[in-house]
Amino acid sequence: MQMLLEFLPLVAFYVAYKFFGGIFVATATLMVGMVLSLAVLWARTRRVPPMFGLVTLLVLAFGTLTLLLRDARFIQWKPSIFLWLLAAAFLGSVFVGREPLAQRVLQPALGETRLERGDWLKLNTAWVLYGLVMGAVNLQVAYHASEATWVNVKFYGLPGSMFLFLIGQLLWLQLTGRLKT
Repeated sequence: MQMLLEFLPLVAFYVAYKFFGGIFVATATLMVGMVLSLAVLWARTRRVPPMFGLVTLLVLAFGTLTLLLRDARFIQWKPSIFLWLLAAAFLGSVFVGREPLAQRVLQPALGETRLERGDWLKLNTAWVLYGLVMGAVNLQVAYHASEATWVNVKFYGLPGSMFLFLIGQLLWLQLTGRLKT
């Protein structure tokens, strides 16, 4: 349910862009959708998922700039800034706390699988590189492709790349014998 609530504002953004008036209507729709999803998540659990809370703040900040200044570049920067903040968080986690962020995020999903610190650091480094690269890719598309292409990349490409990236990490764990099945 939480994943659906987190994904629905992006769907609303895409639908608003394609069918109801372009980037400014889509940005306003995304802002409203994020706040509504956050409110529902809060009502259900009495807590704000940290990552979704950060994304919501970024959407509200960059969306407001987009609408006030009538400049789509601000909302186009948001994915890059989020991905670079994510990369910084993964990198910083190596130096702060007992476990890298990859371990804190992925360990609950891996069940009985226990990895060595070196393996967690490899996964963590992969997340740092993913965030840096995909943030740069987002800006390349934003500045060198049409707005419609950027919207398609935001809707299909970024979530799809993260899904493939996660599958790649699971395959690496499986193929190297680290994942217990």
